[in-house]
Amino acid sequence: MTVKVSHTDDVQGLFREACGFNNDQGSPRLKQLMFRLVNDLAKIVEDLEVTEDEFWKAVDYLNRLGGRGEAGLLVPGLGLEHFLDLLQDAKDARAGLTGGTPRTIEGPLYVAGAPVCQGEARMDDGSELDRATVMFLQGVVRDAEGKPVAGAVVDLWHANTLGNYSYFDKSQSDYNLRRRIVTDAEGRYRARSIVPSGYGCSPDGPTQECLNLLGRHGQRPAHIHFFISAPGHRHLTTQINLAGDRYLWDDFAYATREGLVGDIRFIEDTAAARDRGVEGGRFAELEFDFQLQKAVAPEAEKRSQRPRALQGA
Repeated sequence: MTVKVSHTDDVQGLFREACGFNNDQGSPRLKQLMFRLVNDLAKIVEDLEVTEDEFWKAVDYLNRLGGRGEAGLLVPGLGLEHFLDLLQDAKDARAGLTGGTPRTIEGPLYVAGAPVCQGEARMDDGSELDRATVMFLQGVVRDAEGKPVAGAVVDLWHANTLGNYSYFDKSQSDYNLRRRIVTDAEGRYRARSIVPSGYGCSPDGPTQECLNLLGRHGQRPAHIHFFISAPGHRHLTTQINLAGDRYLWDDFAYATREGLVGDIRFIEDTAAARDRGVEGGRFAELEFDFQLQKAVAPEAEKRSQRPRALQGA
């Protein structure tokens, strides 16, 4: 049986000293969080009889996870980012905040500063037209009463046909498949892009290493991410997962939710394609409307302060 020492006065004194409680410098909030963290870790070590080899292997894993920049990938893979959504859903329910398009995870691949377009945008740079299916995406942003919201910013991003995202994939042009579209007087946004592919965690990366040991895959269905914001309305972070994808309801990141499945239509019509400026006779259409909640306070209009990538930084 493991000797329990984590709650002895000596160990608690050690942890309090290590977490800065014996000085009046630094951040009180971080001290509180760190003290809870080291205590919980110590309890895990004791309760599960973690060996020294296991402990240091975990430390090495964290080093490799950070070295590959995959912490933001493992968090949704372990259900923690979806948990944050469920937690906020529960808080909203207690506060009587209901309705609107459901939230879902942001994921780790947003890049700030995408080009701003009025009403409509061309999102792709044309580099994949030899293998991609052109997609026409449109919809209306509405308020809590169902009225169109003019001037809303629809900030959207998605992967290419290989499941890769610009900025993180250096072979793509800057802001490829990333745009901010300001809705028109009828609250409508329109985009011409390409049908994205889903993606899988890098097979030689630490996230997939962990998932393998859990007996899980690391695949995501094809999807499109959105930030939607407008003055007086609550910021919405969400995404559309595309109907028909093999992993639609088996997403390793747990992002698929009822109300967030996009019914994409593939059309084979040479004349219709030509009228829309598409060669080859095949294209896709996807229509998806969003409904925003009213902001109960000014801070609700803003997205979280999560650190994000910035092109050129």
